[in-house]
Amino acid sequence: MPRRHTRFKNFAEAFRFVERAATLAEAEGHHPDIGFGWGYARVSLHTKKIKGLHENDFIMAAKLDRLAAESAS
Repeated sequence: MPRRHTRFKNFAEAFRFVERAATLAEAEGHHPDIGFGWGYARVSLHTKKIKGLHENDFIMAAKLDRLAAESAS
């Protein structure tokens, strides 16, 4: 299952990323597992229905990568 650990400057940046990721997940109907704390966020993707990876997981991962880059700017 694809996982990503992203570093941010502080808690507020990490939280901002998580908020944006949640908004994206709702819009896409595809919900990753997200954990975060001071200066970091961890995201894990897999499709629970098929207990594995689906093309949508990779699409969502690319969109979350863009959000992470924008949030850290």
